[in-house]
Amino acid sequence: MRRSWLLLLFGLVAAVELVGVALDSTVLQWLAKPLLAPVLLAYLWAHRHRVDAVAVGLVAATAGDIALLLPGDTAFLAGMGCFLVTQLAFITAFVRHRCARAVAWAGYLLAWAGANALLWGMLGPLRLPVLGYSLALCLMAAAATGVSARVAAGGALFLVSDLLIGVGAAGVELPGRGLLVMITYCAALLLITTGWVAATRPAAGPQPSPAGTLLAWPGRTGAS
Repeated sequence: MRRSWLLLLFGLVAAVELVGVALDSTVLQWLAKPLLAPVLLAYLWAHRHRVDAVAVGLVAATAGDIALLLPGDTAFLAGMGCFLVTQLAFITAFVRHRCARAVAWAGYLLAWAGANALLWGMLGPLRLPVLGYSLALCLMAAAATGVSARVAAGGALFLVSDLLIGVGAAGVELPGRGLLVMITYCAALLLITTGWVAATRPAAGPQPSPAGTLLAWPGRTGAS
């Protein structure tokens, strides 16, 4: 029950954050955004009871969310650095779990090259930081496809969310961009965390006891 309440709490926090973005309320965003990843971290801990690479990624995401609430390029770069740690941590977890297919790596690398080619002339001094971060982001999304469909969807939405941020950094304003950034980001964190829990859950079912194993040996069951 406590685990289900954590997901409900995440939904409530996400709703407050989205209202804050829609109303351009700094207070609501400061109340909600720093809690998004920690609530999911608590959910992860409730299931796994240990710190893994996904948990490290959620901690880094918390720091990144706080940094991105602050104005200025320095805060933006700090947030990008925190989320770079998030992507590297997620890549580590996903690759250790199961390696994705080559077509996924190739497809996301092509997307990375295309997006950077389109935005390169508009990013100014942010070109190189965005180039490096977006590479890690695309590699994370590719690695996520090897875990499960849910985690893969989360990785793709994380890419969409950060692509929208990159479009804004390039000076291109889209209607409702800020709200779309947070909708896709919240969904990405939720899908990645819950999908990771589901994919790494211990196999259910009774395990044979040592005694039962001995009784099953040939000679003890009458088998020849």
